[in-house]
Amino acid sequence: MNNSTPKSVFLVSACLIGLCTRYDAAIKPDASCSKFLKNHIWIPVCPEQLGGMPTPRPAADITNGTGLDVLQGRAQVCTKAGDDVSASFIKGAQEVLKIARSQSITGACLKARSPSCAVSGVTGVTAALLKQNGFKLYEF
Repeated sequence: MNNSTPKSVFLVSACLIGLCTRYDAAIKPDASCSKFLKNHIWIPVCPEQLGGMPTPRPAADITNGTGLDVLQGRAQVCTKAGDDVSASFIKGAQEVLKIARSQSITGACLKARSPSCAVSGVTGVTAALLKQNGFKLYEF
């Protein structure tokens, strides 16, 4: 008989656990995120890759709004060269939401200062969609 308490399940930005998913392909795991997830089950996700973008890829930022504005068509995610990559960011956010809904997700550990995942400051596209759907968000 197993008397152990069920573990919480979190989505986590794949870059935070050291997977090669950052826009610049750098490997930069976040120790505080790893510590937070230590006794939990976690599922790594990268919205940009799930949206069809390569690694490495041009850096991008949200212009004229927030992630919610991008989802509502009032703002864009653009590269420094001016290419609009909003569709890929929206698709990636929708794919992450599908994963979240398919599992018993407790919350999501997301990358700060990311046009997909930022929770504070300019909220990212994926963070906005997850928040809109009632998921608890943690930022690292």
